[in-house]
Parts: sequence; C-alpha cells; structure tokens
Amino acid sequence: MEKRTILAIALSLLILITWSMFTSPPHLVENKAVTEKTAPLLGIPEARVPPQDQEVTEEIPPSSLIKLEREKLEITFVEPKAAIQEVVFKAHQNYTLPLKYGFLIEDKSLSFKKQSSSSKEVVFVHSNHAQKITKKFIFSNSAYDMWLEINVQNVSSAPLTFSPQVILGELDFSAGNKQAQFQDVVIATKDKTGHYNGRKSLDLPDIKFLSLREKYFCAIVEPENERSLGFVRKKSGQESEVGLKIPEIIIAPGQSAIEKFHIYLGPQDLHIINKIQPSWSGIIYYGTFDIISQVLLQLLEFFHSMVHSWGWAIVILSLLVYFVLYPLSIKQMRSMKEMQALQPKIEELRKTYKDNPQRLNKEIMALYKEHKVNPFGGCLPLLLQMPIFFALYQALMRSVALKGAAFLWIKDLSEPDRLFLLPNSLPILGNEVNILPIVMAIGMFVQQKLSSASASGAAADQQKMMLFIMPIMFGVIFYHMPSGLVLYWFINSALMLIFQVRLSRVK
Repeated sequence: MEKRTILAIALSLLILITWSMFTSPPHLVENKAVTEKTAPLLGIPEARVPPQDQEVTEEIPPSSLIKLEREKLEITFVEPKAAIQEVVFKAHQNYTLPLKYGFLIEDKSLSFKKQSSSSKEVVFVHSNHAQKITKKFIFSNSAYDMWLEINVQNVSSAPLTFSPQVILGELDFSAGNKQAQFQDVVIATKDKTGHYNGRKSLDLPDIKFLSLREKYFCAIVEPENERSLGFVRKKSGQESEVGLKIPEIIIAPGQSAIEKFHIYLGPQDLHIINKIQPSWSGIIYYGTFDIISQVLLQLLEFFHSMVHSWGWAIVILSLLVYFVLYPLSIKQMRSMKEMQALQPKIEELRKTYKDNPQRLNKEIMALYKEHKVNPFGGCLPLLLQMPIFFALYQALMRSVALKGAAFLWIKDLSEPDRLFLLPNSLPILGNEVNILPIVMAIGMFVQQKLSSASASGAAADQQKMMLFIMPIMFGVIFYHMPSGLVLYWFINSALMLIFQVRLSRVK
C-alpha cells in the first residue's frame, strides 16, 4: 500500500483515538504532593458500599423544598438538611446545576427548620438539649457568590466537640447522566491547584478551596479555616461526594464557635470569577491543550466584541488560522501537484518491479529524491491544525458564552446544527439532520477528487476506496460535534478547496 495512503489512515486513526480520549471521563491531573487514598481519612468514616446492582436513593418530599428567587438564579433548598438541592441559571436557558445536598453538614441526627428568608439571607436552625446550630446563607451583591456561616452554640453543661464535614455536592457518573464525561473535582492547596477524577477517593490537607464542576457551571467553596481537609469519597454505584472537614474544636458550656465559607455557584467564566475571587481562576481548565484553548477563546471574545456574533467570530478565527498557515498550505498543494506529475513514472515502476516490493519502494524513494519531492510534505498543515482543532473543541464544549448562541439556521453553536429532526433514528446518525458535516464531507470528496493522481491496477482501487472512505469517516466523526467546531473546520476546508481549484487550473 502506498505510504501516503498509510499516512492518511494513520491520521484518521489519530483523530478517532484522540476523540475517544477527549470524550472519556476526566483523568487525574497529577499533584506530586498528593497520593490517592489508601487509608480512611482521620475522622471521616468510610462509606459502606452496597452491591453494584443496588441503588441507594433517598426521596425528597416536595413539602421540604424551599425555592428562592434571585436576579439570575433560582436556588432550591432542602429544609431539613439546610442544604442546596440544585441551582437554576435563569440567564442561561434555565440550565440546572444539581448538587443533591450541597453544603450539607454530614450528621444524620441534625434536622433543621427555616427560621427566616429574605433577599439578603436564608437562615436555618437546629437545636436540641446539647447544641444549637445556625446555618446562614448570606447573599452578596454579586449574582453568583454568597457566604455560609455555621454558628454552633453549646447549650449544655459539658464541653462540646465540633468537627463538621461539609459536603459541597455529589457527582453522578451513571450512564444516564449526559454531564458525566465533563465532571471533575478541583482542589487547591498551598502548593498547587489540581484537577482530579471524581470517580476515585482521595483526601488533601490544608486546602485553599474546593470545587466540583461539569460542562458549563461549577460550585466552589473556600473555607475561612485554612487547616480544613478536602476529600472526594466514592459512594454506592456511580456516585461520589465532594466535601471538606473542619478541624476539631471544643466549645465550652455557654460558648459558641463560628465557621465561615465563601461560596460560588455560577458559570465557568473567567471574567466573572476573577471579579469575585481571582484565586479561583484555576478551575478553568480545557484539557491537554488548555493554553491553546485559552488563547483561542480570547481571540473569539475579541472578534465577538467587534461583530457581536459568535458565529461570525468563529468564521473570522477560521480565516485567521488559514492565512497564518497559508505558506505551508501552498507548499502542501505544490507537493501534491508534484506527486501527480510523478504518478506516470511511479506506475511504470510498479509494473517493472511488481514482484519485488522492496526494490519498488527503493526506486520510488529514489524518484522522489531525484525530483526533490517530499511525499509527506503535504501533511504538515494538517498536523499543525490538530492541536488547534482539539483545543477549539474543548473550548467550545465548555464555553458557556456559546451556550444558546445562534448563527444563521443554527440555534446553538455548542450543539450540532440540527436543521430538522427525523421521525425515526438512523444508525450512527440518530434522528438529527445536521447540514454542516454533510456539506463538509462533500467538499472533502471534491478536494480529494481534484488532488487524486491518475493510477491503474491496485493503486487505482486503493485511491478510489480512500476517495469515499475519508469523507465518510470525517463526516461521521464531525456529525455530532458542536456546530461551532464544524463551522470552523468547514470554513477552513472550503478555503483550501477554493485554493486547490485555482491551483489545478495552473498548468
């Protein structure tokens, strides 16, 4: 098989493998000062894990739910637990961030009652013969941050030991959760901010802040007590809980102790987070090509500020990348044209040395050397495009700015373009009719047709096979990708096709 064909297949496999890597659950970003949990965290009992085929669920009566409306949020509290069940972001198509029992004090003996509620704070109280615990959620002037104040008062005649475990929220990695692949945990210590796989139990001492995040939104908690321990604890089935443990304190009779926490419930938007607490910016992470993703997003934001359209901003970015790589593209096209010119001589060599593959390869390489043709020279622009492609994929998949952004017939650039839906699903394609990847595949077919050299025999069959396989393969890969990403690749491919048509007319 011709080496160019092998290389084309290898590049296709590279795309498929990398695609699988990026759509798999997040992996641990290693922090050398941290080790995976091998023993129970001091003071935190190990969760008992039931058999894998059993689900442990706890129904929440609707009567125990309290909804609080704010300008950009709707927060649902679970009254008996004084915890946040979920947050609905009204400014982002009512997107819901589930926490289940966010900011829960993990103690089954506690049962809270709402004491008061206003636009400034919500107060819950639990009391018994030994203690009175007041949980106060205090809202700030910002739309997305607040403070949690836990006041523990000793009403007994004996010293009271207080060492709360505060659960930030739970992660659901079940197959039915579409956000499972985007979930991870962010824990910042004095040394480093790390992104960790929420499927594995771990614990970290002396944390600065703790966060769980999914595709677009996140929850962050920063304890005022700098000696707090952060942990991820795998629970039953496909669930993990994320939280922190406050160091033990002893409260004398008639005395009280207060623990404070700064909370963020909002989009993963660097501008918003920096205004509230710049040290939290480390939660913004786009994977392997994070730096490139950050640069591309800044460019997109700059272009958007000029044209006020995320779609046109992506088009401008495509033009920019194309012209940056233009010198290499010229080299690629000329290399392909030179390969076409050599094709008759290569066919003669194939006939002459059809029974001697080793000699055939040697003669072909000598022919390339004689005419100063690099058979792999045309692959460099594609290889340079790959990091940009995957970086943009990560940026568009997690950029809340593109959530709901429309362009032409596209209703949401963070989703497939979905011109219309079919009544029945088709294999692989589903019931969506996505125009952009189809047009892109057709353009790729035309481009390959123009660049194909005349061949005969087995080489012609291989060439004909790849002429159809490559566009179909790329069309399938791109079919369910965000339309913003497909738009970028389509514009770039269209520009390459136009250039190639012009070059093919040059004798």
